[in-house]
Amino acid sequence: MNAQTTVAAATPDLGPRRGLRGHPWLTLLSVAIGVMMVALDGTIVAIANPAIQKDLGASLADVQWITNAYLLALAVALITAGKLGDRFGHRQTFLIGTVGFAVSSGAIALSSSVSLVVGFRVLQGLCGALLMPAALGLLRASFPAERLNMAIGIWGMVIGASTAGGPILGGVLVEHVNWQSVFFINVPVGVLALALGLVILKDHRAEHAPRSFDFPGILLLSAAMFCLIWALIKARDWGWGDTRTLIFLGVALLAFLAFTFWEARAREPLLPLGLFRSVPLSAGTALMVLMAFAFMGGLFFVTFYLQNVHGMSPVSAGLHLLPLTGMMIVSSPLAGALITRVGPRIPLVTGMLLTAAACFGMSGLEPGSGTGLMSVWFALFGLGLAPVMVGATEVIVGNAPLQHAGVAGGLQQAGMQVGGSLGTAVLGAVMAARVDHLLPGAWAGAGLPPGTPEQMSQASDAVAVGVAPVPPQAPPQLAAKIADVAHDTFVSGMSLSFTVAGAVALLAAAVALFTKRGKNAAAGGGVAHV
Repeated sequence: MNAQTTVAAATPDLGPRRGLRGHPWLTLLSVAIGVMMVALDGTIVAIANPAIQKDLGASLADVQWITNAYLLALAVALITAGKLGDRFGHRQTFLIGTVGFAVSSGAIALSSSVSLVVGFRVLQGLCGALLMPAALGLLRASFPAERLNMAIGIWGMVIGASTAGGPILGGVLVEHVNWQSVFFINVPVGVLALALGLVILKDHRAEHAPRSFDFPGILLLSAAMFCLIWALIKARDWGWGDTRTLIFLGVALLAFLAFTFWEARAREPLLPLGLFRSVPLSAGTALMVLMAFAFMGGLFFVTFYLQNVHGMSPVSAGLHLLPLTGMMIVSSPLAGALITRVGPRIPLVTGMLLTAAACFGMSGLEPGSGTGLMSVWFALFGLGLAPVMVGATEVIVGNAPLQHAGVAGGLQQAGMQVGGSLGTAVLGAVMAARVDHLLPGAWAGAGLPPGTPEQMSQASDAVAVGVAPVPPQAPPQLAAKIADVAHDTFVSGMSLSFTVAGAVALLAAAVALFTKRGKNAAAGGGVAHV
């Protein structure tokens, strides 16, 4: 690493090249394979949870930890991991993250107890946090400004397709192989990503990359993110007004305030607050949170609607989501090309308006809605999300200096994780409140036998995820009545939840008006150590 070149010189063009190392499109291929593992794990494991519960004799709380441990580790570590990439090089952190993710996935598949699964899921989340910001940092350094949006478009396509396609692949593997295969599949993918990375990836570091670590900042931010995500995860069980929820939210707020106070005075801060002087970067971060709120919160209810109301298998439900997945796959690179031509503002505003229209359209779904109508709204949902996934990422990363590309990548992913957790928690609370309000009246109105308060509470919990609380050996006529009441009540709650998501999407469209193309992405600047 003795040669020094300017970023403009270090950023290769897209013409013929003599070697593989540092080639922009091959770099994109390498990081996309690694990113695919992390994005896929966000949804594929949910399909495997029932099989894991049965095979390992796990409780419901144990199964929740399988998901929550991964989410917590990923969300807490993202910005710190991005800083590690800025300090040691994104190539190194990407390769370490790839190896760790594949190894921890294999260890999960070989685990014989829930405690081991949860422990390795924490490791998997930490390694995923190393990998994701590094991927963006490598793209930022490898592609010239006029091609960066296209690259991020394909990167966003991989994330969107992997996230939405997780239930399909997970359903196939669980039904036809076993739950272990959901994790084993990451091992060959990781080996491929590592092999390509060793040959292709080229390390780019800015001249002013940080040389020391802000340990107080790391501790404060980690504590703040942990308490925030934990409160969002547990709010549905505890209740939003519960003392425990309020304590964790209060501690998160205090930790964020202490973090801000410290970062303003640290010599080399973990998250330079000067980044947020950029209105477009701040708007892009807020937009990523709001987009993930609508996307992940909405997708959460769609899977319950398809499987529990329509009675589809996991594979069939995944196939019904193909319009959403397919539209994201097709639209993401096209969105990247459009953003390159006209800038991010118009595509971002249009994308969030389309997302809002899809949310409002899905709020009108009924228990008997057909595949054609669902497909229209799912396709519109994917069409609206694609330019936002691409454009908001470009706005955040492109408006950050090169030496903070890793932190910007971590900020982008942290925004998505917080938004997704917030969307699932808030819309889950909306659903629960709606079910609690409507179910007693609907139950009595259908002439169903009254239950004890405890039985009705259990029935509400079941209906909130679309399950009809039919007692064992219930007569067919009674079972049909209960199913009708449960599904109608669930769909009413889903309608209100999608209305809230649509309102959030409209707010996001307004925020998108403050975005613009990153000056740093176009200007280059700084010195890269290669």
